[in-house]
Amino acid sequence: MKTLWVESIPLVTAVVTAALEAGADGIVTDEPDRVRALGRVATIGPGGEMEWDRDVFRVTVASGEDEDRAVDLAQRGPVVVEAADWTVIPLENLVSRSDRILARVESAEEARLALGALERGVAGVVLATRDPAEVRAAAAVVHAGTETVPLVPFTVTAVWPIGMGDRVCVDTCTLFRDGQGLLVGNTSSALLLVHAETLENPYVAPRPFRVNAGGVHAYCLLPGGRTAYLSDLSAGDTVLGVDAGGGTETAAVGRVKVERRPLLLVEAVGEDGRAASAVLQNAETIRLVREDGSAVSVAALAVGDRVLGALLEGGRHFGRAVEESIRER
Repeated sequence: MKTLWVESIPLVTAVVTAALEAGADGIVTDEPDRVRALGRVATIGPGGEMEWDRDVFRVTVASGEDEDRAVDLAQRGPVVVEAADWTVIPLENLVSRSDRILARVESAEEARLALGALERGVAGVVLATRDPAEVRAAAAVVHAGTETVPLVPFTVTAVWPIGMGDRVCVDTCTLFRDGQGLLVGNTSSALLLVHAETLENPYVAPRPFRVNAGGVHAYCLLPGGRTAYLSDLSAGDTVLGVDAGGGTETAAVGRVKVERRPLLLVEAVGEDGRAASAVLQNAETIRLVREDGSAVSVAALAVGDRVLGALLEGGRHFGRAVEESIRER
């Protein structure tokens, strides 16, 4: 997840309030007590939870030597970098060398530029503004997710019941749209896009915050290319909502429900011959996503149907990709 700090010096109550309402991760301030009176959020500055030159550092970048200093300091903590006239190259240089760089920006558009440097982007932005509207605009940029997940089509090769088992419903604090869901799979190398419960059906009301995601053993894609077992998710965690175009949106987990249900196994193969599979609840309301973004129920899924998924490289160690020889089946 990308970090959003809002700088308010001198403190402007409307700016801090907008930052709190927009889900900012921290407030850069020289009046931490006044900020704490407005809401629970990390404060950065004198007397704050994070203090300059102890927990977090600042570097004005005007030369290669400044870049070197920022990278060195990043070994000790986050580094906020700024320049009188930002160009893309210094940001790209810094992003290529450290994942603890935050860019000080003055607008949502500058935030978008910083978050897109080298596609990966800075770890976060520090927005310096006196305009609450700019806070809301920047927060939308940060929280929209700069990640994209290249989705590929898989052709279904088998769908068959496998009996009873424990499956996981992930209830998030986000109202998903049609075409969105979570990437889930039996292996860490190939995941299928499981559609959120956004659609009307004769049996239950839509639950657009919910993805009935699959068996407790399954992997789920998280922000930053990490994965987690569905059974390990809990309230407060963050998952990665993905749409049919590969766009992403971070979603906070509000609740996880594990219940015993009839299950089925979906097996599919990509155009490169790599296999994907997922164990899902055997119910009409559980859906995968077709190439055109529409949903297809597992009750209607047939051999030869094409659904979307993602291919990942490398094995996994505590959810992070590692370069190692591994076979999963």
